[in-house]
Amino acid sequence: MSIETKSRPGRTKGLAKAALRGSGLALVSLPLSVVCFTLTLLSIALIPAGVGIVTTPYVLARARTYANWRRVLAAEWGGVRIPPAYRPLPKDANPWARTFGMLRDPATRRELLWLPVDMTAGFVTALLPAVLLLYPLEGFALAAGLWRVMPDPYWYGFVPVGDQASALGAGALALGLVFLAHFASPPVLDAHYRLTRAFLSPTKGELSERVRVLTETRRDAVDTSAAELRRIERDLHDGAQARLVAMGMDLGTIEALLDKDPEQAKELIAQTRRSSVEALSELRELVRGIHPPVLAERGLGDAVRALALRLPVATEVNVELPGRAGAPVESAAYFAVSEVLTNAVKHAGADRIWVDLHHAEGHLRVSVTDNGKGGAVIGAGSGLTGVERRLGTFDGVLAVSSPAGGPTMVTMEIPCESS
Repeated sequence: MSIETKSRPGRTKGLAKAALRGSGLALVSLPLSVVCFTLTLLSIALIPAGVGIVTTPYVLARARTYANWRRVLAAEWGGVRIPPAYRPLPKDANPWARTFGMLRDPATRRELLWLPVDMTAGFVTALLPAVLLLYPLEGFALAAGLWRVMPDPYWYGFVPVGDQASALGAGALALGLVFLAHFASPPVLDAHYRLTRAFLSPTKGELSERVRVLTETRRDAVDTSAAELRRIERDLHDGAQARLVAMGMDLGTIEALLDKDPEQAKELIAQTRRSSVEALSELRELVRGIHPPVLAERGLGDAVRALALRLPVATEVNVELPGRAGAPVESAAYFAVSEVLTNAVKHAGADRIWVDLHHAEGHLRVSVTDNGKGGAVIGAGSGLTGVERRLGTFDGVLAVSSPAGGPTMVTMEIPCESS
């Protein structure tokens, strides 16, 4: 008995919540879906005229914002999670590349299929909980005598109402609708969210492709880590370790010369002291190459500024980061910027470099621009290939614009949250 007493208020509350949320969704989503779908088709139709090249990215971006809002509602109201799977576009992409890049994205095609479904079946499934709750009120009113002022016959559902008996039949139908609404309204609204997920979720083929890309980037990350470990071992063996071994031999010689030739022993002591300073400096450089202390202590912005100060080329750094990304992301971004700057200094012949770091729309974006001779490409033997592999480990992308004669702009983008 107590279980029934507790469950009725919960069902009634769920019925009212489903009706309220469903009616709100229906009233808002129908005009927005119609507007997004109409503007998208119109903008695409205007591409041959040239106008659509400019308008289509803007319209599709607004449609994506609307679809993402519906994803949030599905997760918060229905517990149905719909992951977005948009392909990233380079920040410096021209309107033509941006337009056709977005149109080739399978997520765009899914949204174009979803919008007409949302304005029809989606509208019905959103509005139905409110209809099941409110429509019975009319039936009860007819049974209470409202039928007398209604035209004869007046149809309530499939019941023609013309006298008190038929009005009571309308009341019975209304009672049945209340019973149906009591059990069916929340599942109907859940069906609305599942319908949204069916159209907006990535397909198995896209997920398989995503797994393939992640497998390749993981393999590249493992190879890069192994190469980095070999570099560290080589630097230790050829640098600091060799100096420490030489210092040990010098100390042995000093020990033997202390009594026989104190002057020569003093010279060797001074030489050993210099070797120790050099060994310590090499170890610090090695540690800085693994993970710079300034990166751990002060974040990516200050680390890139410190990196720019050591360059022989005038470098301007602009940082707009509201917080800090994860340590692995910051490390990957730092070394990617370091590699790009090194390439600019060595090969571009530039006398000025600009670095811009900012976080927007869930992505860390870094652009490095120089006024050098241009001609930089991503390919075999290019340092940019290693940068691309490093970013790929974090699902990041690299875009290069480097026409002959310059300037060169390298844009890097890594998905991440800022804390």
